[in-house]
Amino acid sequence: MPDGRLFIGTRRYSSWSLRGWLAVRLAALDVDEVLIPLDGSGATAAVAQVSPNGLVPHLEHRGNSVWESLAICEYCAEIAPALWPTDRAARAHARSVAAEMHAEFRELRQAMPMNLGRAFPGRGRTPGALADIARIQAIWRQASEQFGDRGPFLFGAGFTAADAMYAPVVARFLTYQPEIGALAREYGEAVRSHPLVDAWYRAASVEPEVWRVAKYENPE
Repeated sequence: MPDGRLFIGTRRYSSWSLRGWLAVRLAALDVDEVLIPLDGSGATAAVAQVSPNGLVPHLEHRGNSVWESLAICEYCAEIAPALWPTDRAARAHARSVAAEMHAEFRELRQAMPMNLGRAFPGRGRTPGALADIARIQAIWRQASEQFGDRGPFLFGAGFTAADAMYAPVVARFLTYQPEIGALAREYGEAVRSHPLVDAWYRAASVEPEVWRVAKYENPE
C-alpha cells in the first residue's frame, strides 16, 4: 500500500507541480499521484479541498503534510540526502539559488507561462522578463563554473533539488525561445533529456484536450 499521495496540477501548465514531483520521484517516495486539472485561476475549489494553501503541489507522506515546492524538496532531501550536494559550500549555494527561484522571477512567470505543448518564439520578451532571464543565466553560469565542473547539471553529475527548481525555466526557454547563451542552452538540453523530466513531458502530451486553458494556449 502506498505511503501517501502527491497532489499535482495539469502537467502541461503546472510548473510548481513539476518541481515537487521531481523531488518526490528523485527521493523514490512510494506515493500515489492525484492530478487535479487547473483552470488558470490560480486556485480551484478541488485543490482547496486537499491542500492547506489551496495550491499544488501538496504531499501527504506517512502522516506528514507538506506543501510548497521548496518545502517538498527539503522534506525529500531528509529521506534522500543526494537531493542536495554533499559539499557544504555547494549545498549552501544550491539552497540559495533554489530559494531565489522560489521567491523571484515573477516577471518571467507572468510573461512566459509554462506550456509544454506549444511553441511561442519571440513572445513574452518584456523588459522584466528579459531581466529575469539575464539573472537566471548568471545563476546557472556561476553555479556551473564554481561547482559543476563535472556537469552536466548545476552542481555536477547529479540532478539535484536546485535543478528540479529550475526545470520549469528550461521548459519556458524551450517554448518561448528567448536569446540565451551556449551554457544555458547546453544546461537546458541536459535537463530536458533527464529521464524524469522526459517522463513528465510524455505524460503531459497525452492529457485530455478538455483540460487546456485558453489563456495559456493563446498568450498575448
